[in-house]
Amino acid sequence: METVSNPPASGPLAGVKVVEFAGIGPGPFCGMLLADMGAEVTLLERAGGTFASQLFGGGRKAVANRGKKSLCIDLKNPEVRPLVLRLIADADVLIEGFRPGVMERLGFGPDVCLAENPRLIYGRMTGWGQDGPLAPRAGHDANYAAIAGVLDSGRRHGGAPWAPPTLVGDMGGGGLVLAWGIACALFEAQRSGRGQVIDAAMCEGAALLGHGLFNLEALGEWQGNCAIDSSAPFYDVYQCADELWLSVCPLEPQFYASFVERLGLAGDPDFSGAQYDSRRWPVMKRRLTEIFRAQPRRHWETLFADSDDCVWPVLALGEAADHPHNRARGAFIELAGVRQPAPAPRLSRTPGAVQSAPPLLGEHSRERLAALGLDDQEIERLAALGAVTLRPSAAD
Repeated sequence: METVSNPPASGPLAGVKVVEFAGIGPGPFCGMLLADMGAEVTLLERAGGTFASQLFGGGRKAVANRGKKSLCIDLKNPEVRPLVLRLIADADVLIEGFRPGVMERLGFGPDVCLAENPRLIYGRMTGWGQDGPLAPRAGHDANYAAIAGVLDSGRRHGGAPWAPPTLVGDMGGGGLVLAWGIACALFEAQRSGRGQVIDAAMCEGAALLGHGLFNLEALGEWQGNCAIDSSAPFYDVYQCADELWLSVCPLEPQFYASFVERLGLAGDPDFSGAQYDSRRWPVMKRRLTEIFRAQPRRHWETLFADSDDCVWPVLALGEAADHPHNRARGAFIELAGVRQPAPAPRLSRTPGAVQSAPPLLGEHSRERLAALGLDDQEIERLAALGAVTLRPSAAD
């Protein structure tokens, strides 16, 4: 696992300037993705922090803020508005994750900002989108995934709906989809010289992630006799003797044949019939449950280590960084004492890199204001008015 120093800005987005209005979940994740790829991200934070900083911790521990520069500023102070507009006028991208109408009330809506900077890519991240009957309503990841139809698909066959926390709506359907939209808009702006507004809704992004499930639904195969909904014995998780788990996924016939042989079941009547005969699946699953429960996970890891049988351990978060494959690939890094995923994907010529540890609240306020042309006297005056915060708070 690599320990990160502070490399110079590099990556395919080096030179791209981003203004991010601090929020929770998908907006910060989107900003992190852009910063990892070399963008200069100025994070506009408020003195009291956000719910995200309370939930995930602020300062150096806030993984989503890595590579960013913190300008702690009171957006409601009239002294601040022209400063923020100057930042926006010099930016390529703006990211905001407020409910519809909030940015307009603050005086930084798309019409105002695009008038100031016609080439600006204005990224809006919400749960339900900028319009529609649910647009003004609150929600969270599981709510968006539920309305998208994909939370139900997370159930084990016959079980309760469930999905990994914040991954489907917030991160995959939210921040990642917004980053994709920003990349597309930046590419188009190179030709047209014009910016545009991106309306990224987590409920729609979650549905997009589930496109293959809608395919299976159309075929009448979802949640019933489906190979990947946990009803099949060869696509499920099994508990071992030490209470640890395995993921078992030999879907393809050649992998399944090898899997059965390796377990010594090649001649067993319960496993010698057609793999996809779903009438036999309950018995097969009961047998496999008993078999895997008889030995610890390490036994099964050793047995399947040199195979393509698609049997792998279910690792806890704390185990993932130490897996030999992840170590060999440098898939995890350590930054400010926090283990975290390295930037991805990997570009051969202009790879991304973490530019710096997450900033303390207001760590770069003076630097960012000076870059706008403010002298020390003016910066101190704004600080005295409470319009900006120049130093991290004692809590950080």
